[in-house]
Amino acid sequence: MLTVLIDYGAGNLHSAEKAFQRMAAEVQAGEVLVTAQAEEVARADRLVLPGDGAFPACMRALREERGIFEALTEAVEVNGRPFLGICVGMQLMARKGHEYEEVDGLGWINGEVSRIEPEDGALKVPHMGWNELVVDRSHPVLDNIASGQHAYFVHSYQMEMAEPAERIAHCDYGGEITAIVARDTKVGTQFHPEKSQAAGLRLIANWLAWRP
Repeated sequence: MLTVLIDYGAGNLHSAEKAFQRMAAEVQAGEVLVTAQAEEVARADRLVLPGDGAFPACMRALREERGIFEALTEAVEVNGRPFLGICVGMQLMARKGHEYEEVDGLGWINGEVSRIEPEDGALKVPHMGWNELVVDRSHPVLDNIASGQHAYFVHSYQMEMAEPAERIAHCDYGGEITAIVARDTKVGTQFHPEKSQAAGLRLIANWLAWRP
């Protein structure tokens, strides 16, 4: 089995690569490859889309990166390959983003991305650091992950859900913040699982072992 981490110029993939390689070895999930080649994306059995930066810039980079957008959408939408979006990679799964300008997302999750506005004015944006997860509903990627475990967040924008059933976990930061979304073969995490120690590594392992 081949798991591909897509390199479209929207983040440092070193720590993610190491975490996925470690957990792939643990659950015997095969090879992990970081690539900017559409051909490798097309032949992948599983796909990971990371992302750091602004929604519009990341969406543009994905669409402009030498056939990667087409290979990704065919793999996920047509062939049903398991997909994991991380941070802005999760946000790109939404219908629209509203960071600086309105931009269409991939449309895989029924939600829109807007700026975090905590009810407590003392809370700073970006939301940065460790926060407790609250599990909303069961899912295979949450096996052995319970409410109260911590994950590492760095973001100023959040996905606001139009379909609550597609949110499987959240955290509290002056209001509920979507932490994990899932629909069909697709999962997204607002936090960085590769930086989230035990809970993050367990989620990666669960996703690698998941057979949707």
